[in-house]
Amino acid sequence: MTEKGLVRGTPTDSSQIQLVTITPQLMAEKRSPVLTAAVPQDLLSYQPGPYRIGPGDSLYITVWDHPELTSPAGTQQQTAANGRLVRSDGTLFYPYVGAIKVGGMTIEEVRQTIQSKLAKYVTKPQVDVSVVGYNSQHVLFQGAFMKTDPQPITSVPLTLAQALGTATINADQANMSDLVLNRDGRNYHLDLAALYDNRDLAKDIYLKAGDRLLLSYNDSEEVYVMGEVMRPQAVTFRTLPYITLTQALGRVGGLNPVTANGKAVYVVRGANDIKNAPAKVFHLDAHSPSAFALADDFRLKPGDVVFVGAAGITRWNRFLSQLLPSATLVTSAAAANYSATH
Repeated sequence: MTEKGLVRGTPTDSSQIQLVTITPQLMAEKRSPVLTAAVPQDLLSYQPGPYRIGPGDSLYITVWDHPELTSPAGTQQQTAANGRLVRSDGTLFYPYVGAIKVGGMTIEEVRQTIQSKLAKYVTKPQVDVSVVGYNSQHVLFQGAFMKTDPQPITSVPLTLAQALGTATINADQANMSDLVLNRDGRNYHLDLAALYDNRDLAKDIYLKAGDRLLLSYNDSEEVYVMGEVMRPQAVTFRTLPYITLTQALGRVGGLNPVTANGKAVYVVRGANDIKNAPAKVFHLDAHSPSAFALADDFRLKPGDVVFVGAAGITRWNRFLSQLLPSATLVTSAAAANYSATH
């Protein structure tokens, strides 16, 4: 057997399979580089300006030494009860001043406007304005989050890291490699694992009103572990955009100590697309001293089929020729099931 394929005469055409042995040399060549987050510059360069008042916001307006203006509902009431609601047209009513157009203003601009207008009725008014209800601007969440409630934009800038921390990612169901940030009609695809691998990068991305965050589910991101393992099953990707061979075998309980042949651990890749390119079959001899390190370094991809052969297999050509159709059937069936349920 060679890395080119199977010898002639087997039931499967050798052109359909490229057999590759997992060795330290191979892993040195194929080792993935450190994750890098390709974040568009316009996301990184966006800096929020001062908060601007909008319809639905509630303002608490203090006029010092004038409690009748500051707390018309009574000083014993909670602050929110004395708040001034910004109406749908962006105006609010204030005694002596009447309706004021505050929509689009900053807090400081509202303070100066009210102070200026009150000066006709109150000697040297001292005015303070604060927002007690941020209801006009939000960031929306969809997908694999534990909390999908809209998060308000406030006078304190909201970063991507803060928003994700509040929404809480569902680590068992999320596809961490594809967070979609929709802004102004454009979709930005972000790799969360790469963002956090770059430490504070997520803290450098500020969100703005109207942003939508969609975190897709990982139900289509699976590898299939078959053969002589304890619990054959589909294994989903969890908190990272990849899973190693060691992790996949660990999730299914490892090799069956009675029936498995440790020299026959295979990873079939590209079985569902053999019309366009030969399927790659990666072979690991789990009995070799370096097997654990190699398996821990070998990253699987969605759609890979991990197959552990049975003890007693000696006719490897025949075994591999039967393995490829089995892997093709598994990946095709999984793809059909995913299409039918989405």
